[in-house]
Amino acid sequence: MNHQSPLVRFLGGRTSLFVLTIVLLIGLIIMVFSRVSFIFEPVLGFIGTVALPVILSIVGYYLLSPLVALLQRYKIQRGWGILIVFVVLSGLITILAATILPFLKEQTEALIVSFPGYARQLGMDIDMWARNSPFEAQYMEISKNMQTNAEDFLGSLTQNFSDVAGQTLDSVTGLIATLTNFVVSLVTVPFILFYLLKDGHKLYQGFLHVLPPKMRGRTGAMLIEMDEQLRAYIQGQMLVSLCIGIMMYIGFLIIDLEYALLLAAIASVTSVVPYLGPVIAITPAIIIAIVTSPLMVLKLALVWTVVQLLEGKFISPQIMGKTLQIHPVTIIFVLLTAAHLYGLVGVLIGLPFYALLKVFIQYLFSLFKARYNRFSESADDQYAVIESDDDALV
Repeated sequence: MNHQSPLVRFLGGRTSLFVLTIVLLIGLIIMVFSRVSFIFEPVLGFIGTVALPVILSIVGYYLLSPLVALLQRYKIQRGWGILIVFVVLSGLITILAATILPFLKEQTEALIVSFPGYARQLGMDIDMWARNSPFEAQYMEISKNMQTNAEDFLGSLTQNFSDVAGQTLDSVTGLIATLTNFVVSLVTVPFILFYLLKDGHKLYQGFLHVLPPKMRGRTGAMLIEMDEQLRAYIQGQMLVSLCIGIMMYIGFLIIDLEYALLLAAIASVTSVVPYLGPVIAITPAIIIAIVTSPLMVLKLALVWTVVQLLEGKFISPQIMGKTLQIHPVTIIFVLLTAAHLYGLVGVLIGLPFYALLKVFIQYLFSLFKARYNRFSESADDQYAVIESDDDALV
């Protein structure tokens, strides 16, 4: 009679000692790697250097590969098709730089000059409202505490001026190094992107040929699913962002809101980040609308509501569908964690990285169940053998 627990049977062991041994081995591995982490510093430095151009190149690959594939259908060789796409893209960027960017620069400079006045006027309006509200006593207490804290901060700032100056110098040095790295990354992106577009499908096939033959089918299916997740997310997110920017610009023009093009561009860029992006995008528009007039606030609320309804009910479902299949609460937690760990870069790459990690873990778990759990679905049913589909990632 078999007295093994379901957990032990699932893990393939004969006794609970097997489970404890696995846990201890995992803990030992983590401890060893934490003690010799300095060995991996050159690797981490290399990854940090190449991460930005590689990420930008991957985004460009998924945006431009459909155009290259379309040219191939018209009997244009892949290399020539990539050059044609690069030339057309360079022309479009030049046209945008010559037409839209000067106007956008003018609005940006005007907003930078005017924004302190908007913020000051907003603060005065809030102060006047709070002084005449039922919460006057609480507001005065909070204001007094804030003034005391500000005076203490200025006093400590004066005393530690030398330390602050040193920190400022370090910050400027770090900023210069970051900008230099960014410029170098931008210069290398076209070269990496060209070879990705030209030979990207060979990476998939080459990786599969390294693996044992019996693993190629399942691993190939996993890679194809990852490719589809990334492709759908990047292409869909860019289209949705473009649609949001156009709709916001039209709406801002209709209500005659100042800096319409700049605010619409901000909304388009920040909409790449789900849930958090719209909140960031609407903040400067709300400040400008409040200072302008109460009627402008109502107009802005109407425009924002219409755009969000169109995006949520029609545009995103048609373009994005259920691409990532991630619960909204999970998305928020992923974004907050990625922002805490890696800042702005983490916010941008957190969701697609989580989607890839999810596919990889599902793949490992399916193999695990197929190996140890006879009552589960076979991994062969979930991951069909797709060795013949060599062009799936092209």
